[in-house]
Parts: sequence; C-alpha cells; structure tokens
Amino acid sequence: MVKELESNDGKSLITIINNNYNSMSKGQKLLAKYTLDNYPKVAFMTASKLGETVGVSESTVVRFANALGYTGYPKFQDALQELIKTKLTTVERVEMSNTEYPSDSIILEKVLKDDIDNIKETMETLSQVDYQEAVNLVMSARKVYIMGLRSSIYVAKYLGYYLNYILDDVRIIRMDMGEPIEQMIKLSEEDLLISISFPRYSKKTLQVVKFAKERGAKVLAITDSYNAPISKISDVVVTVKNNMVSFIDSLVPAFSVANALVIGVAMREKDDIKAYFKELESIWEKFETFE
Repeated sequence: MVKELESNDGKSLITIINNNYNSMSKGQKLLAKYTLDNYPKVAFMTASKLGETVGVSESTVVRFANALGYTGYPKFQDALQELIKTKLTTVERVEMSNTEYPSDSIILEKVLKDDIDNIKETMETLSQVDYQEAVNLVMSARKVYIMGLRSSIYVAKYLGYYLNYILDDVRIIRMDMGEPIEQMIKLSEEDLLISISFPRYSKKTLQVVKFAKERGAKVLAITDSYNAPISKISDVVVTVKNNMVSFIDSLVPAFSVANALVIGVAMREKDDIKAYFKELESIWEKFETFE
C-alpha cells in the first residue's frame, strides 16, 4: 500500500498524480504508477534511469514532471526526496541500501561520490548571505549554545570544540547532562542557539528551538532544507545537503560547513586568536602535551 506523502501545500503526492492522471500520455501513466509503487527508488534515480526502467524515453520523464507542476525532473526529484526523507524508516533505508550497493566492490567509490555530490550541491545552494548572517549571529552572541541530537551530536561537538578556542562562552548541549532545557535555563535574548537537525527530524530539537525563541534568544539552524521544522522558526538557516541512500546520513557536508563557520568567526578575531594560541603553545610545551 502506498504511503501518503504530503507536499508543502498540503496535497499528497497521490492526490497530485491522480488529479493529473487522465490528462497524461500512455508513457506518463506508466511513470505515474511506477512512482507510486516505488517512490523511494524514484527519488534517487536519474531521469534516464527512470525512463529505462519503465520503458519510456528520457523526454517523457521530463514531461511527466512538468505534468505534475514541476519546472523539470530535478525539481520533481528534489521535492520527492524532501518528502520521503522524514518518512523512511531505518528498515526501509536498509532495504534501499541493498539495492544501491549490490556488491562490496562499488561501496567505497559510491559512498565517496555521494559525499562529493552532497558537498557540491551544498556549495551550489547555500546562500552566501545566510552564511554571513550566521557568522554575524555567532559574533554578536554573549553565549553560544550548540545542540545536535542523535548523529548530529558529533557535528555539534566538532563545531563547539573549535568555537571554544575563539569565543569566551560556548556550551554544547549534551543528553547525558540532563534535559536540554535544564542546561539552557539561563538562556536570554543576548544568547544564540545553534541547532543542528537532519532527517529524521527529532521532536525534541524542535521543542528546544521553540523554548529558545520564547526566551528571546536568536536561533541559527543548520539543516537540510528551508522546509525543515526548525527552519520555519529560526532567525538564520544554513542549508546543508545530506542525501545518501543508506541507513546512515552523509554528515561530511555538515562538517565542511562547520569548518566554514569556525574560520569565518576566526577571521574576525584573528589577533585575539594569535595571542590565545601563543599562550596555549607555551602551556603545551610546559606540560609536554605533544611529541
């Protein structure tokens, strides 16, 4: 049975296809049926691959996307990926991995290529204005709180580790230290919460962002889409692509964007950082920290 997939305007994918089905050509109807039956696969298939699988031309695939209201197949594919990312269970992701990685010989190359593609797409879609505003938010905050749940915690720790070299008060929200809101009880309008969230989106992350906004704090969202739950209530959104057909997420682009944020802040504070690391070097030498 096909799951209901809701688009941004509230219409389900099934409804959109059914509303346009009668006006479609024979080839487009074949594509419609295949899409409804295999939407997780279609979301990551090229137009030529989809056409080959269904038995129609690539141009028919493009016209199919147009018939559904998209300006081209990539837009249809992007929308489908965005819709399913939050709905695929871990079991479904494992099943998709079996299809995408049929043999050990291609895993390394394909995983690295997927990470490269995600970085390239992040470069193409991430707004320079949003990036600069993100750096401004970090620079103007009294305290910076950073939160990422599940696998995103590692991006949060990485970002917090390096920002702590530059800024006076950086705090990483940790689940082993109690409820996030308890750790943010002194949060005020002078502070910033950096929230890192990727599908499947955590409800707790959204709850914490809402709490921060109620306290008047600024919120910087690092997530995959402007349509992500936290994006809609954050002050600045930095978008990072993380598509990977697997039960794991591609966090490589998130670490790259974290690097860019750290360096952006560091360049504003380079004189202080130089003095800080000079002092650190003397301490490291005294305690024989490094070989």
